[in-house]
Amino acid sequence: MNDNRRPIKSRSTLWARRITEALSRSNISPNQISVASLGFAAAGVLALNIDTGIVGSLLCALGIQLRLLCNLFDGLVAVEGGKKSTFGSLYNEFPDRLADSLLIVGLGYAINHPELGWFAALAAALTAYVRVFGGSLGLTQHFMGPMAKQHRMAVMTSGLLVNTLETSVFGTYYALLVALLIIAAGSTLTCVTRTLAICKQLEEASHVDQ
Repeated sequence: MNDNRRPIKSRSTLWARRITEALSRSNISPNQISVASLGFAAAGVLALNIDTGIVGSLLCALGIQLRLLCNLFDGLVAVEGGKKSTFGSLYNEFPDRLADSLLIVGLGYAINHPELGWFAALAAALTAYVRVFGGSLGLTQHFMGPMAKQHRMAVMTSGLLVNTLETSVFGTYYALLVALLIIAAGSTLTCVTRTLAICKQLEEASHVDQ
């Protein structure tokens, strides 16, 4: 098993295997699936900025889930489907980072808190940087939270679903603001926890070398 691959339980489910088999038999490449994830994220956040009410929130939540499905199947098709490519690693990471930033920054603009959106997006990007930096040192990459990608998207999706009720009853969108605050604070904390994990691995490695 690849220690630098994000652990996702749904990889082993029957429905995921069936879809993976179908995609593997098609002419769709893992890189195309990775780029599609960026398209779904952009479409979702565009809908939210056009309408912060029920329709926009539901479309954005749908865009997030489709983005996450793409993140699941690009790796499955590449590894289990035997469709690895020379630039697969780049397509696996870069669209992911861009999709994250689009959604989080876009959320900030949608609720008129762009500065908070930019900060949260930066903190989210740094969680990935810290993880990959550990890998560049030859260490196991840690996907731990408390605000890893799947957690960020779960918080945002939850905020969007609550917003469909809040905006229809009260005409406000505090749920989205709270979601963005949680993502910002949680991502910052995740940078700390992952950095501490790197420090622990380096310390353990130094003891082994002595």
